[in-house]
Amino acid sequence: MNKYREIKFGFGDISLAVKELKNHKDLVCGSFNGVMLYSDVDDLDSAYKKITGKTKAEFDEAERIWHEEYKAEEKKHKEAIPELTKEWIEKGNAILDAEFHETWAKCVPIRLGDLYRGIELGATLDIVKELNAGCELEKAKEIIEGQGHSGMSFGLVCSMVRSFSKRGEEFVNYARS
Repeated sequence: MNKYREIKFGFGDISLAVKELKNHKDLVCGSFNGVMLYSDVDDLDSAYKKITGKTKAEFDEAERIWHEEYKAEEKKHKEAIPELTKEWIEKGNAILDAEFHETWAKCVPIRLGDLYRGIELGATLDIVKELNAGCELEKAKEIIEGQGHSGMSFGLVCSMVRSFSKRGEEFVNYARS
């Protein structure tokens, strides 16, 4: 017979799960992200070690370093936006029909400053280039499917292809089928 009564953890982090374990007078256990924690065995550091491979202090330090690196990378990207804007406008003008150049020039800095930092610009141009060259819709669909999009970025690229290619509407209808 199991000497532990299993409990369910609410939403929260490892610290809250350990606190929940320690709030019980009897022996309890609970699964946190698939790792079983025990009220009489696990303290904060052992729980962190089991789940993340690091003590709480090591985990916090790794998170602090990651956050600093992310902020530095974000700052560097923002500083590069003016130069990147010029580059992406040139790339777009080389691929897009002239009627789309003005809208593309307005779109580029917005996309560079957004969540995906301009990744969707290249994804869009890759598809539009092929569509403009007369490729089969299946080939264009294979391109977008091979780009590794989330649902949100897939939708964004479809919207951009629709806006920057005469075959955009046709492509989007096919890609979403």
